Amino acid sequence: MSLAPDQWGSGPAPTPAQSGGEPTITVGDVSGILSIGDHNVNLLFTNGFSAEDALAKLVKQLVHAVRAERRSQLADKADLLAIEVGARLRHEGEQLRLQDRSRLTVHWQPVAGQEPGSRGDIRNDPAGASDACPPDLRQLDDLTVGRERVKLGWLMVLGREGSGKSVLALQFALNRLNARPRDGEAPVPVIFSLGSWNPGTTSLRRWLIGRLERDHPFLAEASPSGRTWAAALVGANYVLPILDGFDEIAIGLRTRALVALNSSTLPLLVTSRRAEIEAAAEGNVVPSAAAIELIDLNLGDSVTYLRKATGTPPSDGRGDTPRAGWAYVLDELSRRPHTQASANLAAVLTTPLMVTLARFVYESDSDSDSSKRPDRDPSDLLKSKKLDTREALEKHLLDSYIRTAYERFPAKEPEAQEEEIRRWDAERAQHWLGYLAAHLTELNTPDIEWWRLGVTVKLRWLMLRVGVTVGIASGLVAGLVNGFEDGLVDGPAHGLMTAGITGPLNGLALGLTFGLMHGFVTKMKVGGPKFEPSLMEIRLRGWTENGTKTRLRESFRPRVAGGLAGGLLFGLLWAFGVGALSALVGVSGRVIAMNAGIQLAVGTGLGFAMGLVAALGAGFETVIPREKREELALPSVLLNTNRATVLKQMLTVGLVIGSGYGTMFGLTSNALYGLGAGLTAGSMIVLGVGTMTAWGRWVVLARIWLPLTGWLPKDLDAFLQDAYERGVLRQVGTVYQFRHAQLRDHLCRTADTPPERILHRTDKAT
Repeated sequence: MSLAPDQWGSGPAPTPAQSGGEPTITVGDVSGILSIGDHNVNLLFTNGFSAEDALAKLVKQLVHAVRAERRSQLADKADLLAIEVGARLRHEGEQLRLQDRSRLTVHWQPVAGQEPGSRGDIRNDPAGASDACPPDLRQLDDLTVGRERVKLGWLMVLGREGSGKSVLALQFALNRLNARPRDGEAPVPVIFSLGSWNPGTTSLRRWLIGRLERDHPFLAEASPSGRTWAAALVGANYVLPILDGFDEIAIGLRTRALVALNSSTLPLLVTSRRAEIEAAAEGNVVPSAAAIELIDLNLGDSVTYLRKATGTPPSDGRGDTPRAGWAYVLDELSRRPHTQASANLAAVLTTPLMVTLARFVYESDSDSDSSKRPDRDPSDLLKSKKLDTREALEKHLLDSYIRTAYERFPAKEPEAQEEEIRRWDAERAQHWLGYLAAHLTELNTPDIEWWRLGVTVKLRWLMLRVGVTVGIASGLVAGLVNGFEDGLVDGPAHGLMTAGITGPLNGLALGLTFGLMHGFVTKMKVGGPKFEPSLMEIRLRGWTENGTKTRLRESFRPRVAGGLAGGLLFGLLWAFGVGALSALVGVSGRVIAMNAGIQLAVGTGLGFAMGLVAALGAGFETVIPREKREELALPSVLLNTNRATVLKQMLTVGLVIGSGYGTMFGLTSNALYGLGAGLTAGSMIVLGVGTMTAWGRWVVLARIWLPLTGWLPKDLDAFLQDAYERGVLRQVGTVYQFRHAQLRDHLCRTADTPPERILHRTDKAT
């Protein structure tokens, strides 16, 4: 940049016409000409003005303009986020019947002091029953107006299981979204399931950014500042985090999580069971938060809601007492609340969850009196001898919820066929859901991530399953190809003998190799696959885009090193196998050593080539474009996209390895054997390497082994989507979660335990 005196002297500032059409620039009362050349920016000012002062004003004005533009872009992204979050939350509200729940009065009370200690005695109107929020929730708005800190740090909503904390968080988020002005700078309320956060490895801010990038893929794109849009929005306080389920964080991490929440500068709303917060605060970590607590429903609230929801008129006290249906139950609860049966049921109906479960289980398909269904009479809640305790009643409602959900039609399109909808047996569905609940409990996470299904067993069981799968598949390929070749040349008998030898030998070598490699890369902290689906896809034009050199530099060493390690392992196993087989047939030691050396060299060369191809393939890895990534916030779409990416990668690796291997054998023998060797090597390598990806491991574990052993259905993706439509699961971005944590915990307690998990727990105990 250079500054030059005005060639026009002290006359008036030049106009565009006088300056040859070059644009003029005005800074305060200083005018000049701005011309941009290849490398310089020339600013010409009139005489009598200080160039330094003019330049300072110009820089200040430019900085202000750049900041305003960035704020405008951030506001646009925030608006897009608000639209997407609003659509999801409204769908969530429809499945939870928020309109129906508005009839249910939920009481709350403030918790005295800055920590959950003594209880107050103030009761107010429902927290989530109307558009108005309780006064303590309004304090959260003070944190967001102007995005400035005030005295209040963050807000806790406490309550026992089933008390309506998650529904309150949902209602609060919807209220904030409805009140948020369009094209404004108000923050967007986003609900995060806190159970998957590990404060020991990830900061709260980094975890929030990662969740936003996962669940809203358009926020994973880079902003002009170089950070992702998710990081920019969080950094500029355009996101209002609503952290649901503090009690679902692993027990040993809760105190550390509480420290992180206290030190956060973000406005936060956190829900939790009270006991878990108090336990985390025992280590002299006092939450710097205001707190309210949702308290139990009274019997009058529950009876009033159930009368309205089921259309049951109150008894006039003059007629005979009905002997069935909701009329009988509600009259008994109102007239004789002190009998043992009524007391047990009244104790159960003290949480919104149990009240709405009772209504759901015993409502008819036509929303009329459920007494019309003889197989499902709510009077059993008082009459049945099997339901003579509070615990038995709660277990009955939770079990019946699953059966009822699978007896009814889910919310599908009108053109859906009945046989397509009613395809899952309720008992089998409960068994599969029980496995999923146990799986989540083992992983200490609320998220059903398809790429982590089946990984709760010990690593040796994972290695065995991968090895057996790869061994069988590669052995079949090798046996069929080699047997067919020898059958063409030497006859069917010789072909069968060749298939019987080469098939098991190749299968054993490949199974051992990739079984061990799976364990090796799982333990790798750097350079190994994360077994997580990425937001990259393969495109031929990838080499021409920005970032190619960076991707190559970052991926070259770990991918080549991984390929060499795998090739060396394969070569050693193959050399050992060939040597052992040669020794059995009486081959001399010198020949065995020479053949073993050749196999070791070939295996290492294959591994190097495989790693090199994978490294160079980084040049074709392209970030999935925005218009496509907006669809990826669905579990099934992410699965299909990752499958397509993996298949393209494996096809490339197979073609390169197969061509090279086949050419080498073709030159040393003949074209037929070269073709067979290339086809065999390429196919087997593809099968093995595929298990090192998210989709490949999902196929091995979730599509083969778990259905084979009966723990999950064959069409798992369809089952999860159907459970979501039935309201058993909810969808949070690219993962599913159980609709109710209490339902998940109940299923985990009552589910059958897989044998390998029994071994896992036994090993822990010893």
